[in-house]
Amino acid sequence: MAVTRSANTVWTGDLVSGTGETTFETSGIGTFPVTWRARAEAAEGKTSPEELIAAAHASCYCMALSGMLKDSGHVAERLVTTAEVDFDTSNGARISEIRLTLVATVPGLDDGEFQKLAHAAKEGCPVSAALASVPSITLDARLA
Repeated sequence: MAVTRSANTVWTGDLVSGTGETTFETSGIGTFPVTWRARAEAAEGKTSPEELIAAAHASCYCMALSGMLKDSGHVAERLVTTAEVDFDTSNGARISEIRLTLVATVPGLDDGEFQKLAHAAKEGCPVSAALASVPSITLDARLA
């Protein structure tokens, strides 16, 4: 059974000078302004599709890894994942790279097994799969 989540964006004006607002409908957590300038130049208190992708990727990755850790008999005290999404406009507009950085506290887990699970979670994360067309998705994982 599928679970559906939704958000909407209302945009007015052209690409460069126009503005939009993205609303998280399912959770009701808020409405956030978006602009081309916030996407391609300086955020200035506004979000972008790439920031939203980064949030989705970081949270999905943590969930995937926590599930894999549990399946291997471990529970993380803390997983801190940062996702950096590069938006490149030099050769058309595209997402050119995503870098995941993880710092984890997992009692009783050696680094070799940790690295194996961390990389398997990157491959098994549904958001990673959805972003498979991105030329480079890297992971830097370390135990705290």
